[in-house]
Amino acid sequence: MRIDVTSQDLMASRFAISPLIETMHAQWMLAGRVQAGPHAEWVERWRGTYARLAARYPALRAAAAVSGNIGAANVDFIAPPPTAVDVAFADELAAVRATPVARAHAEIERVLAQRPPVTGWVRDLLLGPEVVELFAEAYEALWTDILVHDWARLHAILQRDVAYRAGRLAAYGWAAALDDLSPRVRWRRSGHIEVRMLSGREERHDLGGRGLLFLPSAFMTSIATYLDESWPYALLYPARGLGAAPPRADAGLALLIGRSRARILAELAEPATTTQLAALLGQSPGTTGEHIAALRRTGLIAGARVGRGVLYTRTPLGDALING
Repeated sequence: MRIDVTSQDLMASRFAISPLIETMHAQWMLAGRVQAGPHAEWVERWRGTYARLAARYPALRAAAAVSGNIGAANVDFIAPPPTAVDVAFADELAAVRATPVARAHAEIERVLAQRPPVTGWVRDLLLGPEVVELFAEAYEALWTDILVHDWARLHAILQRDVAYRAGRLAAYGWAAALDDLSPRVRWRRSGHIEVRMLSGREERHDLGGRGLLFLPSAFMTSIATYLDESWPYALLYPARGLGAAPPRADAGLALLIGRSRARILAELAEPATTTQLAALLGQSPGTTGEHIAALRRTGLIAGARVGRGVLYTRTPLGDALING
């Protein structure tokens, strides 16, 4: 797949986080349709809850016919790309509920035409008059009963990925931002993004000045695209470092400055805010803030205001201490 890019597209492109899309991706994993990978313990913990939700909301079972089919056609209306950088789940769900039923049916029919035949009740649900609301109710329950409990930690991971890549895009351009996005994505000097699709289809798309929305995912292991004229053009990719274990500080350093402060110092291999660090460590922002204040007083970390928040990084002294 070729996505043509202009200078206007560079200015219009942005990174964003979508709790609704993450809910959809989590559903694929909970349903056993994609490998759990680093989320194996998480899936096991929520497996029973998901089974009860799937029994109560048949749209979760019917979703397999039109969503999460790697390398094949999928509908977009059940979790469309967000219209803002960090939109709330409730706002995204409202956008889903505003989808005209005719548009939903058109997407569903397009996908079903490319898939094996589905059972009667699934087809009746998907092409019924309540399909939009049925999916909205199902994903709202999935979010409320499962995803919301871990969202602070997942959101912190996604925010750090966004900060990293947006900075590289602004400072160094497309090649640097896409360099380690995925082996299947490459920036070509002729002025286009090349995406190697699993389906093998040859496609060409022109952003036309609207830019591209980059969406990191905590549950995706591959690349996916939204390239339907009805929605913002978007490229989904796996968030950085998700499969890696949390950074560990040397045991001796933990004895010297305390386990939490040593962990914060280790996490700050990449910049982070107090809120992000608290979520990653499973602490309250107040407790994390106290540790951050102590690390700043000793000159191990420094903070710089970015927008309405403060982004913390290790100082050279902090680097020397953590690296032994």
